[in-house]
Amino acid sequence: MVFNLSCISRLQKTRLEETESIPGRLSRPANSSGTANTAAGPSPIILCQPHLYVLIWNPCYSGFKFTEVSSVRASASKVVCCHFSSDGKLLASGGHDKKVVLWYTDTLKPKATLEEHSSVITDVRFSPSMARLATSSFDKTVRVWDADNPGYSLRTFTGHSAGVMSLDFHPNKDDLICSCDGDGEIRYWSINNGSCQRVFKGGTAQVRFQPHVGRYLAAAAENVVSILDAETQACWHILQGHTKPIHSVCWDPSGELLASVTEDSVRVWTLRSGSEGDCLHELSCNGNIFHSCVFHPTYSSLLVIGCYQASIYLQSLELWNMIENKTMTLSAHEGLIASLAVSTVTGLVASASHDKIVKLWK
Repeated sequence: MVFNLSCISRLQKTRLEETESIPGRLSRPANSSGTANTAAGPSPIILCQPHLYVLIWNPCYSGFKFTEVSSVRASASKVVCCHFSSDGKLLASGGHDKKVVLWYTDTLKPKATLEEHSSVITDVRFSPSMARLATSSFDKTVRVWDADNPGYSLRTFTGHSAGVMSLDFHPNKDDLICSCDGDGEIRYWSINNGSCQRVFKGGTAQVRFQPHVGRYLAAAAENVVSILDAETQACWHILQGHTKPIHSVCWDPSGELLASVTEDSVRVWTLRSGSEGDCLHELSCNGNIFHSCVFHPTYSSLLVIGCYQASIYLQSLELWNMIENKTMTLSAHEGLIASLAVSTVTGLVASASHDKIVKLWK
């Protein structure tokens, strides 16, 4: 049975006003009268230095701060995807130069460069349970690599009739990979025997398995997210309410919440028993353009959003406290923030951008 579910709670964005920051000095955001915003509780403070942004903020978390830790020029072309290994020691990135680079997260020095794809890299994913990395590309293939010794791919999966847009490992079935292409076809692949196990329709933008148990597969296509039974592929819920195409989806670490992002809004849905498919929170762009998001690795009610502030041509990270419905914007890149990733082990957030840079935040 398919349920058409709409958002039950529309939370309007409460924006903290733009902060005028002078390098090396502290500043507080001002309200419309030019005085400090204090009515809503402790205000954020930004310390700006060249190439360093530190956000010190109490979004109902004592002592919370968000800092750029390190950055690296990751490519000669646009970077469009990134992902951490399960132990947090490696970060994979890929993009328009057709290469995937593995980075040591403690130094951001390259471990290896993978160069077998013949077109743009669209997605990179580490296995949650073993030393495997999977990559997808506009060349219509999915490749599997040994992350410890990535000299050459272990498997190359062919069969998609269009560019492969996204892929993911099942969280507790080491043998299973899922991928989707631009025509909406989803395929299950077996790493062990190198074959396609199932073909069905449902996703064009992104596919992500529910963490830990892998009971559900979230598949984004057009302006809806289909929640599919990972075993039977039956559609369990259709999450509706977005009016623009969905760019990306992400699960929270518990697997009970799912966030979906379009250029004009972010919605957070619950899969908890008794309220499955309800939209708990919605954030409107208020003139910005959203593209990517992840749940903060430490604070479960905090969402990190990659966005573009069109009025001032700024690519920024927006931190959204869903419970308090407060946001704070932090300058981050000089190009579109195409992908975000988190490591719950290290507490790091990675951002990959069209400015060819990958940054780590904490």
